[in-house]
Amino acid sequence: QVQLVESGGGLVQAGGSLRLSCVASGRTFSSYPMGWFRRAPGKEREFVAHITWSERSTYYADSVKGRFTISRDNAKNTVYLQMNSLKPEDTAVYYCAAFKSPYSSTRYNQPSEYDYWGQGTQVTVSS
Repeated sequence: QVQLVESGGGLVQAGGSLRLSCVASGRTFSSYPMGWFRRAPGKEREFVAHITWSERSTYYADSVKGRFTISRDNAKNTVYLQMNSLKPEDTAVYYCAAFKSPYSSTRYNQPSEYDYWGQGTQVTVSS
């Protein structure tokens, strides 16, 4: 059974920073790409960032490009999301997810390509 546990969310003022962590267990974590998604109140879940197993490639939603950075530490089975210059519109529940395949694809931004999800961590950005 794969488990993903996020942490690091909280309340921050606009312009501030947060670092989310997601610890994985139950699968060879280092062999799979990982992603971060978010869901704002009243909105659909949306893609935020994706990282290949080797960290060789990362991908971002246009809305967070240049402000957020995804990284991973395979020795710690952990993926991170460093969020800088936060805006009120970044307010959402953030979820990490494990890709179904060991190989990334052009569908990295599709929730259906991920088979395990964490419980989510709330990020609230005040103006």
